Amino acid sequence: MPEWSDLEEMMKKLEPTRKAFGPVRHRAIPVFEDCVNYPIDKVAPMMELCSEIEMSEYGPEVEAKIAQFAAMLDGIKPLETQKPRIYLWPEGKMPAETEYTDNSDYRFNHDPDYRPYMYELLLPEDVTPKGAVIFCAGGDHGVGTPAEGYQNAVDFNAMGYQSFILLNRTNHSPWTAREAGVDAARAVRMVRANAEKYRISPDRVVFAGFSNGGLTGEGLIEHFSGNRRVSDVFPAYVPDALDEVDATPDAFLCVYGPRFNGAPFNWENVVYPPTFFAVGREDTAMDNLHYVYPDLLRHGVPVEVHTFAGCPHGGAGFKIAQGVRHPNFELWLPLADAFLEDVFSKKG
Repeated sequence: MPEWSDLEEMMKKLEPTRKAFGPVRHRAIPVFEDCVNYPIDKVAPMMELCSEIEMSEYGPEVEAKIAQFAAMLDGIKPLETQKPRIYLWPEGKMPAETEYTDNSDYRFNHDPDYRPYMYELLLPEDVTPKGAVIFCAGGDHGVGTPAEGYQNAVDFNAMGYQSFILLNRTNHSPWTAREAGVDAARAVRMVRANAEKYRISPDRVVFAGFSNGGLTGEGLIEHFSGNRRVSDVFPAYVPDALDEVDATPDAFLCVYGPRFNGAPFNWENVVYPPTFFAVGREDTAMDNLHYVYPDLLRHGVPVEVHTFAGCPHGGAGFKIAQGVRHPNFELWLPLADAFLEDVFSKKG
């Protein structure tokens, strides 16, 4: 796979591949994002091939791989038993501010009529949950969802948590941090409002964001934590009963997704929960972490930080397709579990 230090030059070289792959890749987005409803052993190799194609310069070899991907897509069949989508907003009620009307060039994974939703991955009735974790994959979701959404949800199930995969409007692809954040806030409210159904305490609802999903988590915290209301940000929004439920996560797992270095953050009326960071030391996000960490400490936020030698950006959950390339990064799972148990223990 080619490597370019200059992002602009890289994107220019990959543009022919993006154009050739765009239509078939776009057809695959529901398979990746609804992977809970497909055989995961067939989704995983599609995910790996998709990523390989996206990072390759166009030519006969890439043409052959696109044809191979299309055949895999045509051959995959949904599972007989389907998990239902849980839509976040009643039709016509979703708060919005982005003017987005055309995706004919397949620039984004989601078309203008996209409605955000989530999936439940619940524990057996004979298992007492420790709490609930809402997983928000990075990037524009899509191909990253099976790893950062599904695999991490499964791993947290194994550690005793009710898990939820959030497919929100993605931050800057093309929506704003406020739109991404309000979807995340809605997901927290929905889980907390149904705490009895999920057999959890309502003060044990966690948001886990990966890369761009971490920025979504901060969008939730900055704009909708504490006593902030949706109508404060979206004046035309008409509140419903769920808006009476607190949207503040009880903990925030920010995995290689700290706020960009130098980016402003409005602390007015913010309730910032205890936060856990996991970042590879070869990741450019380390620079962001060095900026955000002291800012949180100055504002009295309890923070735990873990950095992992030799690890680049990404990696959480990607064992689903690629095997464990950086075994030390897998340590973030038990470390996050210990962090959450400590946070929950202080609630009594």
